[in-house]
Amino acid sequence: MADKTIKCPLPGTFYRGPSPDAEPFLSEGGEVRAGDIVGLVEVMKTFQEVLSELDGVLDRFLVDNLDDVEAGQDIAVLL
Repeated sequence: MADKTIKCPLPGTFYRGPSPDAEPFLSEGGEVRAGDIVGLVEVMKTFQEVLSELDGVLDRFLVDNLDDVEAGQDIAVLL
């Protein structure tokens, strides 16, 4: 079975939770459904939700909290 990735929709700063100090939306090993919030991307003080388009289990994040990300960049791997 091939790994599936979640891609970032736009460039900015990636947040794994609703704020820098909050618990992440998803934890590695957790179930993910299409439409689940994976994280947030901040661009010019505006936050955009990053939603999963796939069902699966979160294997790992490819970026850390507060990392800069690019549009189309893989940010997480699902099994």
